[in-house]
Amino acid sequence: MFLILVVTMFLAGCLALPIKDPYSYSSAVGQGVGTPFASYGEGRITGVRVWETNNNYYYYYYYNYNSNNYISGFQLRYGNTWSPVFGNEGSVKQVMELFNDEAIVEVSGKYNPADYICYLVLTTNMGRTLSAGMPNQISFNFYPTNMGNELRILSGRFNGAGITSIGAHWGLVDIEGAGNSTLETALETVTPIY
Repeated sequence: MFLILVVTMFLAGCLALPIKDPYSYSSAVGQGVGTPFASYGEGRITGVRVWETNNNYYYYYYYNYNSNNYISGFQLRYGNTWSPVFGNEGSVKQVMELFNDEAIVEVSGKYNPADYICYLVLTTNMGRTLSAGMPNQISFNFYPTNMGNELRILSGRFNGAGITSIGAHWGLVDIEGAGNSTLETALETVTPIY
């Protein structure tokens, strides 16, 4: 009888433990100048468009090839509704439509600390990827802290030519219930410019 009481008390204590915060944030990388942005929408991310600008040129200073490719803009689709374009529509567009139960679980790429996001790769839980830009400069890799989380918001800054910084917000998506909007979180994320 005493053993049952001890086991019951232990299990009750385990249930009383605080639940981890279901959200996490991967800090922004990049120069960080320009207009702040944060994507928003209702429901799960179901599609992605990424624009890249290809300004390849040869620069023969010490025989080095230099490439000035960068991410000029992107757009996320939440449910059936596309967000605004953050940045601008560059010369080349990459598109990925997500399947049912597919979610973005990793954001990686490369950035130039004095310039733009050069390369962006979005990876899903089904192993599919969308990549845009040129893989040069400094690497970054964003992923959720908690198992089962997925990309909810991309935030950062852009100027007239492209994306200058990017960060990722991760969380759970309640497909059945309400309260699935990322608008409140997006508004809290963006620091107003005075």
